[in-house]
Amino acid sequence: MGRTIAIVEDEPAIRANYADALRRQGYEVAAYANRREATAGMQTRLPDLAIIDIGLEDEIDGGFTLCRDLRAKSEKLAIIFLTARDSDFDTVAGLRMGADDYLTKDVSLPHLLARISALFRRMDAVATHADADEILTRGKLVLDLKRMAASWDGQTVPLTLTEFWMVHALAKFPGHLKDRDHLMSEAKLTVDDATITSHIKRIRKKFAALDSTFDAIETLYGMGYRWKE
Repeated sequence: MGRTIAIVEDEPAIRANYADALRRQGYEVAAYANRREATAGMQTRLPDLAIIDIGLEDEIDGGFTLCRDLRAKSEKLAIIFLTARDSDFDTVAGLRMGADDYLTKDVSLPHLLARISALFRRMDAVATHADADEILTRGKLVLDLKRMAASWDGQTVPLTLTEFWMVHALAKFPGHLKDRDHLMSEAKLTVDDATITSHIKRIRKKFAALDSTFDAIETLYGMGYRWKE
């Protein structure tokens, strides 16, 4: 079975165009006009990726609500916001809710398809790495690549797909500086600097919720990040 994608978009023409383009790429696509349809459609089976607009019919922030609900069901579901709203506030809000990427509707179709492919490559890469080296341990950190599970001092850290892969990229080589380009390459990411920064902040917050003294991710301003040895 091929990859499954759910697209949630209230404009019929835009919804149909994206759905057709994705089907031509070989994806199995389910298209929904609003949050209620999407919630019902994904009740029994989650897709591999959900592409969500923020404003959905009568709900100004319906996409945000849907993202929160989907993320509560699965930390591993890939989520992309695709919206006309381009403010920094909305971008940060979307990423803080657990989205893997945030794109505006002026993005070209080839660029959108590239970002989708990048997300799926990370899913495949996790499975590939799991065969060779299933457990990565760095002090209190344990990453189980087969189950895509992270723990800190024995406590589960609820990382999304993007967050898990970024932590792996940093922790794999403790003490090594990773600038944003290296981090994107090793974590199979195709995002901008602001997105990387937002993900790092969210990752730190999740670890700090379990351990207020957490400081394993070091920022070297203007240079990048590293996992402390």
